[in-house]
Order: sequence, then C-alpha cells, then structure tokens
Amino acid sequence: MTAGQGRQGVRDELYERLRVYEGRPAATAGSGKDPVNEPMIRHWCEAMGDTNPAYAGPDAIAPAAMLQAWTMGGLSGHTDRGEAYDELFGLLDGAGYGSVVATDCEQEYLRPLRPGDRITFDAVIETVSERKTTKLGTGYFITTRMDVRAQDEPAGTHRFRILKYRPAAVKGKTEGKGAARSGQRQGGGSLRPRPVINRDNAGFWKGVAAHQLLIQRCDACGTLRFPWLPGCNACGSSAWETVEASGEGTVFSYVVMHHPPFPAFSTSEGAEPYAVALVELAEGVRMVSNVVGVPYDKVRVGMPVRLEFLRTDPELELPVFRGSEA
Repeated sequence: MTAGQGRQGVRDELYERLRVYEGRPAATAGSGKDPVNEPMIRHWCEAMGDTNPAYAGPDAIAPAAMLQAWTMGGLSGHTDRGEAYDELFGLLDGAGYGSVVATDCEQEYLRPLRPGDRITFDAVIETVSERKTTKLGTGYFITTRMDVRAQDEPAGTHRFRILKYRPAAVKGKTEGKGAARSGQRQGGGSLRPRPVINRDNAGFWKGVAAHQLLIQRCDACGTLRFPWLPGCNACGSSAWETVEASGEGTVFSYVVMHHPPFPAFSTSEGAEPYAVALVELAEGVRMVSNVVGVPYDKVRVGMPVRLEFLRTDPELELPVFRGSEA
C-alpha cells in the first residue's frame, strides 16, 4: 500500500494534500510572554500538591513538567504562529473534519529551568497520519514538535498530538442501557461521559455508589491523597486505607465553561454555562467537580460548599458540591 491510499487501496486525496505540510513551521522565533518566575512555580505546585523542596528557595528550579507552560500565549494568544498551521487546519475544517481532541503529549527535558530564564521556541508540524477511524470518529492525527530554549540554550522538546475528526454518527437508542452507551438519555437528551473505572480507582466509585466520598490515607506516613493513586507521593509506600471525607469544603479555584455548549452538564436543555471548581476538602486534599445550587456567575474563591450526590441518569451518580451565596 502506497502513501495516500486507504486500507482497501482507495486513494485518499485529502491525505496527499495534508502530508505536504509535514516539516513546515507551526511557529517561528516564538518567545514566552514572561520569564520563568517564582509566582507561577508556586501556583503550579499548589495546584498539583507538589511540595518538593527543589521548587522553592534561593536555588529553586521549575518543575520539569511545566515546560509547555512557559510557552503558552494565554487568552490573547501568540502572534508568531506559522501560516502553514492555519492552512492545514483550514483544509481539515473545509473537508468536514471540524472536531478536535488532544490525545497525548511527549516531553524531553534537557536542562532545568530557573527563575529569570528567558524562554524562546520554534515549532514544526512533524507528522500527519493517514486517515484513522476511532470511537470518536474518523480523522487525522496531527503531531507538532516544539523545541524550547532557555537563554538561547536547548531546554527541552514538547510533542503535542491531536485528532482532527468528523464525529461518528450516534445511533438513536433511547431505552435502557443502550441509551447510556449511545450517549443519549431517555427523551433524546445528552448523557454525561462515563468515568473511566480501573483497578486503581474502583474503590472510589464503589464509595460513590454508597454515597461516601472516600480518600486514601497512607499506612506508612499517614499522608492523605486524592485522586486515588496506587502509591504514596510522600513516601512511596503502596499500603493504604480509606477515610470518609466529611463533605465540607471551600472553592479553591474555579472556571466557568461557556464553550462549547454541552447540554449534559447543564441543568436544562439550554446548555447554559456551568462552573467547574477545584474544591479544597476540610481534610486538606482537593478534587475537581461541579458547583451546583448557585448561579455560575456567583461562584467565588473561598465559597463554602457541601458534598451531595447528583444522579445524572439511571446509570450514573456523581459527587458534586452545593454552594451557598451567603
């Protein structure tokens, strides 16, 4: 099978047009909007719950996983993106592949980043895959590679892969378990996505089914942790037990989701905006969930919230937090 042919040997003319963008620049001579700085490092570590002493003090370094953070353009974006990137996406959009989902990233770290480092970068469209069919739909995987420099020295490489796809048609099942699998609730409304349940978090979801919010406590050092993990971040022990959270907490940070509209996360069929919060539980750990009971534009940092369980459809119940404007 030659390049540009599908699995049955059918010529994929769109792929032939897309693959000519491989090797073309996605960004040239880009620069970070801010130098590496202590406030951003602190915010990152607080959000991630990372207390490694290497990230504080006079000889602090930035967490390696922050590599991409220093290159991001924020709400106003960057002005140094290459025309080829926009052209590539225009071709895909025009051919009906208008949906996008990030699939994975790979990073390589070449030297530590320290407060004061100036960040510059170049990015290239590294690969465009042949047309692939996934559960989401049919489309093309686009991989970009960003080469990051600090003080003009190579600092790391960031590969980011997305799928540009045409969503698969949803069969119109509206009854029982078939409706849940199809993404529709009875009456045709949207269902929330199903959580991924595996051997590491099955106990958490068993607790949810019993209306308990369970957090882990390390048997060796007593450190509480959430989300559920197979080992302790503090001491590495794999021995743990569960503790039921009281359900009390406060909003540590939050975002309001305006776009794209997703009726399954709204309280009506209008798909209005909704608040997603990082809630700090009374026990000291944090979890992400929806804030309900108050208008989305009334949610505030520090707002007291109380755990409750929301049944979104006959097969799914989720822990959420009810806020109080008072």
